[in-house]
Amino acid sequence: MSTPALVVIDLQNDYFEGGAFPLWNAEPTLAAVEKAIRMARAKGLPVVFVQHVAQGPAPFFNPGTPGVKLHDRIDALVDSSPVVTKQHADAFEATGLHDTLQGQGADELIVCGMMTQNCVTHTAISRRADDYRKVTVLKDASTTVSEILHLIALSGLANRVNLAAVDETFA
Repeated sequence: MSTPALVVIDLQNDYFEGGAFPLWNAEPTLAAVEKAIRMARAKGLPVVFVQHVAQGPAPFFNPGTPGVKLHDRIDALVDSSPVVTKQHADAFEATGLHDTLQGQGADELIVCGMMTQNCVTHTAISRRADDYRKVTVLKDASTTVSEILHLIALSGLANRVNLAAVDETFA
């Protein structure tokens, strides 16, 4: 029997209206991520949150700013789930993500979040992700700067990982 874990990447204030780098489709993506979290928990699956914190001055996600914080609606869902802090696009790079997932018995990954072509993709096809039996990217619970870039990133992932919608993943 496999144990998938939901990995929620960078649902942070800077990516929403009023933030330093608002993304296309951010609000519908937020709603889809919330749904994925609830559905994963209803199935007893582990959920791990990932938060990017910039090193030194950066265009966004600077330490101590409101923009670096998890969106309030996501923060309200963290509960006792782990939050892994990262400084690279690949959420496994120089973090405890792999150990956290192993500690929860995860052998499959379900990845969602922001930005599709960057942190979502780099995490899903990370060398460390090869340690997992299956990797799925939630195409309706991820977004980036534009619809076309989102679709291009998903197309690039199509031959490497499973692409699925929230409802079909947790049905």
